[in-house]
Amino acid sequence: MRERGVWGRFGGAVTIVATLVGWSSVPLFLKHFSHLIDPWTSNGWRYGFSALLWLPVLVWGVTRRTLPPGLWAAAVIPAALNAGSQTVFCYAHYAIDPGLLTFGLRSNIVFTTLGAALFFAAERRVIRRPGFLVGLLMVIGGTAGTMLLGTGVLEGATLAGVLMAIASGAGFAAYSLAVRHFMHGVNAFQAFAAISLYTAVGTTVLMVAFGDRHGAAAWPLVHEAAAVGGWPIPGGQMTMLLLSAVIGIALGHVFYYYSIQRLGVAVSAGVIQLQPFLVAVASLSLFGERLSLQQWVSGCVAVVGAGVILWAQRAAAGRPSSGAAGLKRRQESGATAAGPRGE
Repeated sequence: MRERGVWGRFGGAVTIVATLVGWSSVPLFLKHFSHLIDPWTSNGWRYGFSALLWLPVLVWGVTRRTLPPGLWAAAVIPAALNAGSQTVFCYAHYAIDPGLLTFGLRSNIVFTTLGAALFFAAERRVIRRPGFLVGLLMVIGGTAGTMLLGTGVLEGATLAGVLMAIASGAGFAAYSLAVRHFMHGVNAFQAFAAISLYTAVGTTVLMVAFGDRHGAAAWPLVHEAAAVGGWPIPGGQMTMLLLSAVIGIALGHVFYYYSIQRLGVAVSAGVIQLQPFLVAVASLSLFGERLSLQQWVSGCVAVVGAGVILWAQRAAAGRPSSGAAGLKRRQESGATAAGPRGE
């Protein structure tokens, strides 16, 4: 149940801002490391370290016998989708800049909502609402404009990067729907801990199989200097790599779940829609990425369209229902567009 007290809302506001900043930093970290290590190594180390941080949740559950029956089997498909989506997402940073990529992830909300309408009867009402159709067209048109109205022609690696950004958006949508279906009724932290562990196994196996020196290419990062504000960071670039895992994966999801409990899905997801703007501004400063005026306008249209879809979802979920069918719809309705994944 959502905490509606002043302190509950204040705590939710703090954590959703922390989530926004943390998730906005992840594309910047990935772009930075795209010049130092290969994507297989980046994914393997980051998810492996995050899984270690989440492991105590599972160990505690096993020792206290509080893990729900069937948790390990239920987590397999969501984790497989997550591992695949994260791999494509990470690879995209090696082809395009973070701002363009993050705007491309707005497609996630389209795939998620359409998928929810296809697989969950409770969601089918939303696609009949005019607001949803308007928002859908805005997201599609805005995303297409952001991709196509730049100063250069989409070809080669840039085109591949754009396609990977959209593909990862579709993958994250499938992951969200799989979590909703297979992990229904499971404690959010136990569910994510199990999924994170499986994802780490998958990304580590891929790293050993395809990574540079089977993942050992990351070891020299310990000796690669890194600094913040002129102050050196112990452990150099390796510390920054692991810090990106803490910010984006280990803490980001805890903060986001906490925010949803206190602010609700619509508000939390709405705030996260600001992510592309933060990433684009930071990317301009750090990497010199420049989006054209047309791309900025298109990005604004896409983000506003995502907000319209969220509003339509909330309006559809809030329609009065009665009887057993209405109760089932209210129980099934939930976060189908809970914001972009990608850590």
